[in-house]
Amino acid sequence: MASTNRFDAIVIGSGVSGGFAAKELTEKGLRVLMLDRGVMVEHGEDYTYDGKPAYEVPARNIMPKPLIESDYFIAKNGYVSPSNRRFYNDDRLNPYAYDEGSKFFWIRPGAVGGKSLIWGRWSFRWSADDFEANKREGIDGDWPIRYDDIAPWYSKVENYIGVSGSRENLPQLPDSEFQPPMPMNIAEKWVKQRLETQFPGRKLINARLSNLTEDKPEQNRTKCQMRNQCGNGCSFGAYFSTQAVTLPAARATGRLTLRSDAVVTNLEYDPVRKRVTGVRFVDARTRQAEVVNADLVFLCASAMASTQILMNSRAAGSGRSHFDSSGTLGKYVMDHIFRVGIEGEIPGMSEYIEYGRRPGGIYIPRFRNIGADENLGFKRGYGYQGGAHRDVAPPVGFGASMKHGMRKYAPWKFHISAFGECLPYRDNSVSLHADKVDRFGVPLMRFDVRFRENELRMMADARTQGEAMLKAAGLGSVRSWEGEHVPGDAIHEMGGARMGADPRSSVLNSWSQAHDASNLYVTDGAQMASVSCVNPSLTFMALTVRAADHAVRTLRSAGT
Repeated sequence: MASTNRFDAIVIGSGVSGGFAAKELTEKGLRVLMLDRGVMVEHGEDYTYDGKPAYEVPARNIMPKPLIESDYFIAKNGYVSPSNRRFYNDDRLNPYAYDEGSKFFWIRPGAVGGKSLIWGRWSFRWSADDFEANKREGIDGDWPIRYDDIAPWYSKVENYIGVSGSRENLPQLPDSEFQPPMPMNIAEKWVKQRLETQFPGRKLINARLSNLTEDKPEQNRTKCQMRNQCGNGCSFGAYFSTQAVTLPAARATGRLTLRSDAVVTNLEYDPVRKRVTGVRFVDARTRQAEVVNADLVFLCASAMASTQILMNSRAAGSGRSHFDSSGTLGKYVMDHIFRVGIEGEIPGMSEYIEYGRRPGGIYIPRFRNIGADENLGFKRGYGYQGGAHRDVAPPVGFGASMKHGMRKYAPWKFHISAFGECLPYRDNSVSLHADKVDRFGVPLMRFDVRFRENELRMMADARTQGEAMLKAAGLGSVRSWEGEHVPGDAIHEMGGARMGADPRSSVLNSWSQAHDASNLYVTDGAQMASVSCVNPSLTFMALTVRAADHAVRTLRSAGT
């Protein structure tokens, strides 16, 4: 690497992708600068409410109603609470916009560690069909890779982070390298037996989670304590996060420099050499701008943030990004559609309760459009996340009778929520606002993203099938609901800088490497050409490790 640079590589973002990029690059001998726009959160030290009961948290950990009804967008979605509010971006300080007639929830982290501090930890491999469906169905944007290209990198990541789950041998949901699963409770086992009997071929399986069920002493991590307080930060390191896993590994090399409160505005570019020459960022505390140089840049700021940085990397007076020779930058934005739920009561078993609070429950893998052609009125499919639980009986009356009544439990309930795939549409796009900038001088992101008829039909089917399964399994009082479907709401946004074999129709190549700059890699959700119906974070991590290996081999072969 060039001796004139203080750093060999710059990693932008510190979430699941950025953390792995920093770990892999430093362990391969590179001096790395990690930049993150969020505040610093140190593992353990800065988990203010880790292990605290509700009565030790402001407002008993319930967001105040005036804040929910305000323009603080995240508060409306039910993700943020007083105990984890510090980990989230404040939309009032850092706003965005969306076109009239569309709506988007851009739910962003606001701390080092990114979404690894606030994610749900559901960890699935994508299937071979997920990488082939676009081509098979004639959908724009064939993946330039296939499942076999990423399978060994899935294994490497899974063995390192720890994924609990059960082996099922399902082609639509490949098995991972598993730690033992978190056992189902008695009510979930009851539903599983009846559902699988009534619907041959459908499965109800253990959740697949990046929550340890076995210790990893070599990483100073302890297995899950079954508190289900993951969103507050976990001092045990029981779930995968940058703070607990990849950041300590990168720091241990002595080759990592981390700067928090560093808001990256754009990438500096040499159009003659077609290379990124530096990264410009603004210190969020002092408002001072700085440009730092390196031979290699990994952009991992999250799908929409990375796309914003790429779009804002342009020549003075130009509206076209240096990285948009294809004209596809900012297009094909996707998210999961998921605001459908089904619930029913399980008869009997009133003598049983569940001790502990598992951080996950059960999963019903996709069963639509996986075999012979089906005439369902929609493409792709969905899966369900859910579980069974018993609530404490609600308070009735006053005094001693009320207290004694609350020692009882309500009946067992079983619930599932559907997560469906969104097709890649060219006109589901983001752009830079023409005349509004944020407090750092960066044009606001402007969203024009919608779910279409295919996704709405899919959710209608998920609701119908969910009700049918619970009723056939013998549950009573089955009910379902469907909320407003808003892109971004699932926090699984993808696309914007998709990979592809043809530089005329994609931003990145098969190695997550920019067609227009060989020393730039984008390894977060921006690179995705489709979204599968399962959670994407494990795939982001595997693609990042794969890209880091390619980047370092390329640097060394070039002798730089």
